[in-house]
Amino acid sequence: MKKLALIAALVMLLQTAFGGGLLTNYNQSAQYVRMLSRNASLDIDGVFYNPAGLTSLRDGWHFAFYSQTIFQKREITAGFPYLNSPDYEGETTIPVFPDLYGVYKKGNWAFSLGVGPVAGGGTATFDNGLPSFEIPISKAVPALAGLSQISPNLAVTGYDLDMELEASSIFWGIQLGATYDINEVISVYGGVRVMPSVNTYKGFIKNVKLTAGGQTVAAPEFLTGAAGVVNNLAQVAYTAASGLQPLMDAGAGLYTLDQLETNQYISAQQRAQIEGGLLALGVSQAAIDQMNLGTVQGAYTGAGNQLAAQGESLSQNAASMEDRYVDVKQKGMGFTPIIAVNISPNDGWNIALKYEHKTYLKLENETTVDDMGLFPDKAETQYDVPAIFTAGVGYRGLKWLEAQLSYNLYFDKNVHYGYNVRYQTTGQQMLREIDKNYYELGLGLQFNLTDKFAISVGGLRSDMGVGDLYQSDFSFSNSSHTLAGGICWKLTDRITLDAGVLNTFYQKEKVTFADPVFGDYDESYQKTTLSLSAGISYSIF
Repeated sequence: MKKLALIAALVMLLQTAFGGGLLTNYNQSAQYVRMLSRNASLDIDGVFYNPAGLTSLRDGWHFAFYSQTIFQKREITAGFPYLNSPDYEGETTIPVFPDLYGVYKKGNWAFSLGVGPVAGGGTATFDNGLPSFEIPISKAVPALAGLSQISPNLAVTGYDLDMELEASSIFWGIQLGATYDINEVISVYGGVRVMPSVNTYKGFIKNVKLTAGGQTVAAPEFLTGAAGVVNNLAQVAYTAASGLQPLMDAGAGLYTLDQLETNQYISAQQRAQIEGGLLALGVSQAAIDQMNLGTVQGAYTGAGNQLAAQGESLSQNAASMEDRYVDVKQKGMGFTPIIAVNISPNDGWNIALKYEHKTYLKLENETTVDDMGLFPDKAETQYDVPAIFTAGVGYRGLKWLEAQLSYNLYFDKNVHYGYNVRYQTTGQQMLREIDKNYYELGLGLQFNLTDKFAISVGGLRSDMGVGDLYQSDFSFSNSSHTLAGGICWKLTDRITLDAGVLNTFYQKEKVTFADPVFGDYDESYQKTTLSLSAGISYSIF
């Protein structure tokens, strides 16, 4: 099979977020990458994680820029019996994953701005394709097996194709809000995140080929030729049936072929031709000996009808194997109201709570070419982002130790995630199931080796809530464990460098698909993710 490059664009397809739900990127700072727990942050990345805690910053201006480089590997093993190979491997590389934060703090107030890719933002490349694309083509081999009875040159034994779908996806989050100290213990936040979103798709499926009679032929050419052969046989069968009509008109319809020859309605040569045609249709000699003329004529007519229908089907399949192209852009914008509260009972502890409302988001197609029938022009697709509740507990009671415990709950059960792509390729509509809401639990520890230098470690447990009908090679979710580590270096009183690395270990997931023709088969999914991050924060007091 030729190289197949798929640059996956659907946000739920990309799933580059190792810390986050099915759609949300929760990895939004270098501090997160080195600790995996920031919900109780009192630093500038609190713009995203704990905006109600921003009044803990010193009066003045605070800015930060972070970027990540992310590598993800996906492994898919498909058990569909007619694929050329069961193994599919994909790689995702994100060279730059940026976040920008700004805060102005004065007295009891803090005003903040945050910009970052809250969903999407990655590129996935599968050099040997995806089962969802290849399975419909692979079905041609068993589906055309009957042609071998017509001619050995029509015996289909394999397939090949070229396919490329280049796409990109970026859902930016532009967050604005204000924080206010109610008193020395409680501070609150209100804000909104604007989410301009764009998906683009550009690609093709072409050069579909079939191997038959020891030769590889373009599929449309082969199927058109096979349709011609079958249609010619249908005409032969119709001609044979019509040639028997004079005998039927003469009242010989109840005679067997032996009786017709004995009574000199037909010659021995004619009888041999009639029997030879029936044998070619798969009728046994014993059955032929028992058939009367009416039954013989019916057999020829039925065979002609069957062959004609087969010829029409082959012609239609030939058209479906022609080269197809797609060029489309999807655009939309959503808004996410955010509220938060931070409680600091003393200098050593703080508790942070945040609720991000559900984001209602529709993307509208701007379609240039859509030979695949996937993106009708002006059609809208719902891409709602689930509401999120987060909680964090932070401890800074010891000079040498800082600790944070974080919990995230994604309300996925309140979001429509569409239909499973695998079933749609068989003409079925199966909703992607969510069994329970996705949650994450993270613990981060920072060890302050000096007043200016610290190291940190973190762990994160993510428990997916999806059912089997959610999973497909296009988009799958795996429960995981993540480990992280990094440094914090205060270069000056105003400049701080943060850097970290993390690795996510996913559990292998196995699902069973039900093909309406070929029955059940299994598919398994596995991923690994590595991220490197660094960034600078700068304050003007």
